[in-house]
Amino acid sequence: MDVNQFDFYLPEQLIAQTPLADRTASRLLTLDRATGKVEHHQFTDIMDYLHPGDLIVLNDTRVIPARLYGIKADTGAKVEVLLLKQEEGDVWEALVKPARKLKVGTVVTFSEELRAVVTEEQDMGGRLLRFEYEGIFQEILDRLGEMPLPPYIKEQLQDRERYQTVYAKHEGSAAAPTAGLHFTEELLQAIQDKGVQIAPITLHVGLGTFRPMSVDNVEDHVMHAEYFEISQESASLIAKTKAEGGRIIAIGTTSARTLESAAQQFGGSAIEACSGWTDIFIYPGYPFKLVDALITNFHLPKSTLVMLVSALAGREHIMKAYEAAVQEQYRFFSFGDAMFIYDSRFNSK
Repeated sequence: MDVNQFDFYLPEQLIAQTPLADRTASRLLTLDRATGKVEHHQFTDIMDYLHPGDLIVLNDTRVIPARLYGIKADTGAKVEVLLLKQEEGDVWEALVKPARKLKVGTVVTFSEELRAVVTEEQDMGGRLLRFEYEGIFQEILDRLGEMPLPPYIKEQLQDRERYQTVYAKHEGSAAAPTAGLHFTEELLQAIQDKGVQIAPITLHVGLGTFRPMSVDNVEDHVMHAEYFEISQESASLIAKTKAEGGRIIAIGTTSARTLESAAQQFGGSAIEACSGWTDIFIYPGYPFKLVDALITNFHLPKSTLVMLVSALAGREHIMKAYEAAVQEQYRFFSFGDAMFIYDSRFNSK
């Protein structure tokens, strides 16, 4: 399967640079994956598409201020570091710039209280760094680090919490699960009042979700592993919903990938509490086992995320929906508008 099959035209001015003042003020494109029908709404209209007996599954990961700026101790040259995941103790996997100048043994100084030593070189700008510090690492990171906004966002973020979901809980992500940014506590309460249950799960978003593909054939791509957890309470809710004929609605591609990773582990809907690392790569031809519907943002051309939504809705339906979104001038990517992919053939109780 050629990666170029998932390319599309996107005017640069449609890339959202800042979040809306009201999280729920974004627009919502609905796509019926059974028919390809596209309709245009406001995000709060999602209430009309949710039914008693449905289960919303959301990713409660919390983004850490993972971008650090320092200097090479020997030359004073500027260095940028993006923390991806904690390997063991004070060793972190990170992306660094300029990578070609950061060899094993290089010392990077961030402040008087924080420095790091490169211990291993990896592919595509990846490095293992061993941090040395005085005090509590997380407190230092909170002071020195910046929120790791994607490179296509050029504006400074005034309020760090706007790159967090209102339900963000477990720290560990290098990027936000952005489909969740549209929800407020009030909207979540209204959803529950309608008889829709909510199950939190955790996937710490790493580089794998967003790294550009460097291969021509989709099947040749290898995902970056990310850590996930599903509690027994959430696993029981998922299994119960499936058994009773309700829909599992994933909030974001990270929730979808976590659910499908669990389904692979347990062979279907009879899932249990679990945790571990997943490098699941979902592209057209993948048979979804748990996810019935998906709330997601609009993704980058030729990205693994476009491939995931194409696996759920069909590539032709997705390409036509994206074309409609461009024509209607929807806002794209992290701070952009939302899409709801559902199946009108599904009879939810």
